[in-house]
Amino acid sequence: MRYELTDHEWFAIKPMLPNKSRGVPRVNDRRVLNGILWVLRSGAPWRDLPENFGPYTTCYNQFVRWRRAGVWAKLMSALAGAHDAAVQMIDTSIVRVHQHGACITRNRRQSMGRSRGGLTSKIHAVVDSNGLPVRLALSPGEAHDVRLAGKLLSRLKSGSMLLADRGYDADWIRELAMKKGAWANIPPKSNRSDPICFSPYLYRARNQVERFFNRIKQCRRVATRYDRLAGNYLAFIQLASIRLWLAARYESASPSGCGGNSLVPEQLT
Repeated sequence: MRYELTDHEWFAIKPMLPNKSRGVPRVNDRRVLNGILWVLRSGAPWRDLPENFGPYTTCYNQFVRWRRAGVWAKLMSALAGAHDAAVQMIDTSIVRVHQHGACITRNRRQSMGRSRGGLTSKIHAVVDSNGLPVRLALSPGEAHDVRLAGKLLSRLKSGSMLLADRGYDADWIRELAMKKGAWANIPPKSNRSDPICFSPYLYRARNQVERFFNRIKQCRRVATRYDRLAGNYLAFIQLASIRLWLAARYESASPSGCGGNSLVPEQLT
């Protein structure tokens, strides 16, 4: 069926999944993962899961159990360890919260915020020069873009370049990049008095982070937030990012695979 794991994707992540030999044997992990990915891509409720994936309660319970155990976050970190550290791009994207996901008290604790458009959440992401996610976070929709910038940029590598839009034009962000040995190529705001070194040519590569958001929002469970718990919604974002990394690894390993339209090191000299 559509959305299922290919053989190369399954062989890549199978060794990283929990393999508990004691206790009751688990059902087929690949079948359960395919059911979870079907919900991620289609956006359908768990109860509408096709029967060939097994009971929907099994898929849902496995999804939540592995989220609590940090399996999705570990998979994401393991795959993102091969990212291109020469260029880092940071940005955010707003997501509307569905009415079924808003029925919870104290929405702010679940990264929901109210604005003129209703309840929204904001996805914060750092990607590399190929538009592949490195770090992810979630906040209420009305939160400022730089709210989680310090946490997301804490692992900047020395000699790298940071690309961001004007919303990140803050002295403390530039100082953070400088302390890490990186260069912040951020367009200055109109009210900035002191001159800032900025390259419009290199800034053009920042569209990779916009493309990243477009790709993960092809998954309807990401494009609209149906989950009441922020942890479950962030896990779906991580799953969509894991699929991007698996696809990128397959393309780079195939004989016809090319480097894409990334910002190669020669362009930085």
